Amino acid sequence: MDGASLHRLRWRLRGAWLWPAFVALTIADAVVGHMLPPVGDGQTVISAGLVALMLNLIAVILLSRPLGAALRRARGDLPGIVARDYAGTTVIVVIALALLTAGLMHRSTLQAQRNTMYDAIKRAQAYIGDRAPAEFRRNVALVDTFVIQQGSIYRTCVPSDDRKRTYCVIVKDKLPFANSVSFSGYEPNEVMSAGTR
Repeated sequence: MDGASLHRLRWRLRGAWLWPAFVALTIADAVVGHMLPPVGDGQTVISAGLVALMLNLIAVILLSRPLGAALRRARGDLPGIVARDYAGTTVIVVIALALLTAGLMHRSTLQAQRNTMYDAIKRAQAYIGDRAPAEFRRNVALVDTFVIQQGSIYRTCVPSDDRKRTYCVIVKDKLPFANSVSFSGYEPNEVMSAGTR
């Protein structure tokens, strides 16, 4: 093997990070997307993996060549293929960090929404336990809550003893405790929410 071949082999080994990193980071992005979804309440590992795969693939196709060319202008000693490899690897690392950051930021939003809903349920239970007929008060622990407006308005129902009727209230979480709950009828949440699903 001559010196030029060894030199090319050394560059290939130094620049062969893109596809191993692509596979590893796509798997990592799938796990992160499942555990820390950047939007919504959650997603499966497969759907998170598909999103990560598409983002990484599109980014490598669109950005590795122009960023590699810019890197090659800055470092003229780099062969073109190695510069593209470095650029592509950098792009998928940045995407992984962006997905992780988005997931961490969204996690606090989800936690705040869960806390607000928990507070709304407690307000509804207190109102129902104090004002509803006895057949509903006995079932105050069996709440069914429908989100009308996330973080603000909820509809909570409890069943009667025979489970044929429900007693429902609207909770407006932003209002002071004493004014935040009002009676909302006997229609179950399945009927009220049928048009929204």
